[in-house]
Amino acid sequence: MKYLGFDQAELVKMGAIHTAKEISQQPQLWKKIYEDILRERDQIRGFLENALRVSERIILTGAGTSAFIGLSLRGIFQNKTGIVTEAISTTDLVSHPQNYLSADIPTLVISFARSGNSPESEAAVMLADRASANCSHIIITCNPDGKLARYPAKNKFVFALPEESNDKSLAMTSSYTGMFLAGLLIADIKSLSSLAPTLDTLSRYGEKVISYYAAELKEIAEKKFTRAVFLGSGPLFGTATESHLKLQELTDGKVICKHDSFLGFRHGPKAVINSSTLIVYLFSNDPYVLQYERDLVDSMKKGNQPLYEVGLMESQVNDIKLDHTFCFSENGPALPEEYLAVCSVVPAQILSFYKSLDLGLRPDTPSDSGAITRVVEGVHIYSRKK
Repeated sequence: MKYLGFDQAELVKMGAIHTAKEISQQPQLWKKIYEDILRERDQIRGFLENALRVSERIILTGAGTSAFIGLSLRGIFQNKTGIVTEAISTTDLVSHPQNYLSADIPTLVISFARSGNSPESEAAVMLADRASANCSHIIITCNPDGKLARYPAKNKFVFALPEESNDKSLAMTSSYTGMFLAGLLIADIKSLSSLAPTLDTLSRYGEKVISYYAAELKEIAEKKFTRAVFLGSGPLFGTATESHLKLQELTDGKVICKHDSFLGFRHGPKAVINSSTLIVYLFSNDPYVLQYERDLVDSMKKGNQPLYEVGLMESQVNDIKLDHTFCFSENGPALPEEYLAVCSVVPAQILSFYKSLDLGLRPDTPSDSGAITRVVEGVHIYSRKK
């Protein structure tokens, strides 16, 4: 069997088998997660409704890639619940709990973690429990046996993703999209039964990227860029953030990356562009948002020119001229913007995989120096004195 154009034996030799399989399995994994949440719908809905009945605030948290899920979900949870929702990483919660946690504000903390064994994951839950007199927890994890899942929080619900979501490779791929999707489905728990067509479309888009666009992404990966910028708005901002990290991780920092919103990029960060920069635009399918995104693309004609510009869009966006475009659909918009944000990270995952190989690295373990590891090591959790 082949993954991303390579035989399994070849991938094992290149140190790339896990990354290739974990990217390729995502469309089927998404369907499986939907089925799992359907089975647990009553328990999830009951816990969520009880928690929301008393909560005045929702915190979405995680470390690294897991934290970026919150960037994409914060608007969705706030819109669905009517409760102020913030994305705050565990790394911020642990170092400055006094800035984020309050005894006077009943809080629902939704934690995302692949292994659940990063020291900050468990510490953030502990600190929230200690700080708040009324704190509930939903833990979304790929590892039901991790320290986070087993932590004896006062009031918690654990949703464990299918076993294959717990990536063996260093860089998170299926774990990221799987937890992101689980968060979306939990936010949409009241209308879960009606989402089957949405999941079919989402999976079809993922399959299209993997089956039909991988070769084109490989060609782009072989271009001589040393910088990359990913731009996304709203829920796609989190996707742009994760895309940035994926390429930087899988190239061991040999490609320096940046992310921003389309509007935010005008305010100074645009200075990073030079003749060795790849720009990837993650376009919204909301016509209102697209107006701003078109304007930014037009503005790129002024100033230093990038090496190559790539656009990722649900369906063809008129009046935008780029070096390369990828479209999920020929039939117009079909996905809610937040679900589009899930599959929109897959091209960056594949691009990063091929760029890693192009640089002579091993995608499963791209860090030659050992500076980054699958589970963060060496973090000491200290007691805070009042």
